[in-house]
Amino acid sequence: MRIATWNVNSITARLPRLLAWLESSGTDVLCVQETKCTEEQFPADALRELGYESAVHATGRWNGVAILSRVGLDDVVKGLPGGPAYEGVQEPRSISATCGAARVWSVYVPNGREVAHDHYAYKLRWLEALSEAVAEDAAGDRPFAVMGDYNIAPTDDDVWDTAAFEGLTHVTAPERAALAALRERGLSDVVPRPLKYDHPFTYWDYRQLCFPKNRGMRIDLVYGNAAFAGAVKDGYVDREERKGKGASDHAPVVVDLDT
Repeated sequence: MRIATWNVNSITARLPRLLAWLESSGTDVLCVQETKCTEEQFPADALRELGYESAVHATGRWNGVAILSRVGLDDVVKGLPGGPAYEGVQEPRSISATCGAARVWSVYVPNGREVAHDHYAYKLRWLEALSEAVAEDAAGDRPFAVMGDYNIAPTDDDVWDTAAFEGLTHVTAPERAALAALRERGLSDVVPRPLKYDHPFTYWDYRQLCFPKNRGMRIDLVYGNAAFAGAVKDGYVDREERKGKGASDHAPVVVDLDT
């Protein structure tokens, strides 16, 4: 089974590229983030024509997550159980489903904005709730993964220049500690390294020629339990999909499972 995660940065804007990528990549399950549409606007019909079922949790604006599957889509849970609200709203940042032999979560972790901002504290609370919510599945025997845009670079090697991020979110000790706490539930980063590129980033800002200069970050991650990690045959960042007109600022991360 080929499974992937991709922050598409608006599924409406990215739909032609998404459909072409699904056909060419042979992906069976895709976790999507930042749909930027309502559930009614989600292009389920176009995806169904390619053989994909869709589970969507979205309200418009800048959030929204989904899971696309051509190997089954069962036991869908929308939202983060026990998750915090921000400004009184439970944002659509997680969705989970069983797809064939695996259970997967698609997550879009809050950005945090600035270290002193309320959104940063919300990000840490959200990650704590995620760790609690996935504990049972992470410790189970069924292949299980939490995939998506974590908005955290796990190590200094996962940013193009540590000095450029000094004092900023995405690289702080509390954020990385939250990732470590999630891994302590029995999850590991399953995308093998080193990959084709010395710095297998997954995100490059649109501004200041960041992609041509490879000034990126690795913030899109696949964390799997022992059963999932044991089934991994290969993994890669599809950097080519970040190229060209109309690309998302994130690249898909793809994992092949022997299941």
